[in-house]
Amino acid sequence: MTKTQPRDLADLIIRPIVTEKATLLLEQNQYVFEVALKATKTQIKAAIENLFDVKVTQVNTLRPGRKRKRVGRFIGYKPLYKRAMVTLAEGDSIDLFPEV
Repeated sequence: MTKTQPRDLADLIIRPIVTEKATLLLEQNQYVFEVALKATKTQIKAAIENLFDVKVTQVNTLRPGRKRKRVGRFIGYKPLYKRAMVTLAEGDSIDLFPEV
């Protein structure tokens, strides 16, 4: 297995996902991120720990199926994506909504 550079790890995390379910998971110290399709659980763990300076205890990934999208008589598909639910150690947190 090749060692991933810290600069490449930041590219694996695309954005945090803020939905109703994701905000409910914040109470259990779990955060949801959209990640690159090629990212593995160990790479996601290393990226989150490197970017936010926290301790990750568990990473769950999810790749939902493709949804059909129809425009007139043309049928296509929405793009594929991958989600990662990251559980942090007790006492650690990520500030998704900084005070402006």
